[in-house]
Amino acid sequence: MTMTKTDTTDDNTRHGLLIRDLADDDKPREKALKNGISTLSDSELLAIIFATGLRGMSVLELSQSILMGVDYRIDRLAQLSIHEMTSKYKGVGTAKATTLSAAIELGRRCQRALQERAARDAVITDSNSAYQLMRHELELLDYEEFWILHLNRSNRVTFRECLSKGGIAGTLVDIKLLMKKTIDKLSSGLILVHNHPSGNPKPSAQDDALTRKIVNAAALFDINVLDHLIITPSGYYSYRDQGKI
Repeated sequence: MTMTKTDTTDDNTRHGLLIRDLADDDKPREKALKNGISTLSDSELLAIIFATGLRGMSVLELSQSILMGVDYRIDRLAQLSIHEMTSKYKGVGTAKATTLSAAIELGRRCQRALQERAARDAVITDSNSAYQLMRHELELLDYEEFWILHLNRSNRVTFRECLSKGGIAGTLVDIKLLMKKTIDKLSSGLILVHNHPSGNPKPSAQDDALTRKIVNAAALFDINVLDHLIITPSGYYSYRDQGKI
């Protein structure tokens, strides 16, 4: 009986090139230890998260191809679900996609903690100060959320809360519930904030109608609606700046 030769292909060839197989100057971990993690490029950070590449493609090359697929915009990458990552990118299985999603979520939570610290006693001086306070909550979401900033008479933020969550095209806002929350907190002023996942910052006719209703309802209780911001991944729209409040 003729014996066939056992396949001796090593694990690296079968399962992808490892970071340790790269030249020293191309090893992201070594660069991070030597120069600091902030000095790494986006593809090098992804390479550390993924750890392995594909047959014939190093982990750095895999990371670069993924970034190319989102036009080198990590905010777009952060918006992808685990399923979208595994179906869109060859070489990204459930383990890699879950690890990347976990890293992105950890970054979000860190940013949220910093924002909560900044939100305490923050004074709103203009639309940009409100935008900077809220952008990290909303700019990368792929669905709409509607938030309220509660202010005292000095325009100092006393509380902020998410009033509703919706879908891609909109979210429902209960004006009676909004006003109850505002009265319960003895707020002197409000700033309304929601996002447009589409990237178009311009308000819709429904946005305009909702804003008018809230402004009119708040006026009955001598509460001033200072602004309504619409946040997108690339910027924001301010009703106040556009003379619509």
